[in-house]
Amino acid sequence: MKKPLMVVLGVVVALLGLLFTLQGADVIGGSAMSGTTFWTVAGPIIIVIGLVVAAVGVRGRTR
Repeated sequence: MKKPLMVVLGVVVALLGLLFTLQGADVIGGSAMSGTTFWTVAGPIIIVIGLVVAAVGVRGRTR
């Protein structure tokens, strides 16, 4: 996977994690995810995964 694609993918995943967190905390309403504890916990985990993917894309592989 090319580096810029990994960075973009990581940022998108992190933003989705933020959205899930805000929906789980009932800050953003209007979906089945609103006010659900699962998404309040899963959202930050998804954010971290997205940031790790973006960081790998920025740094590249070391051999």
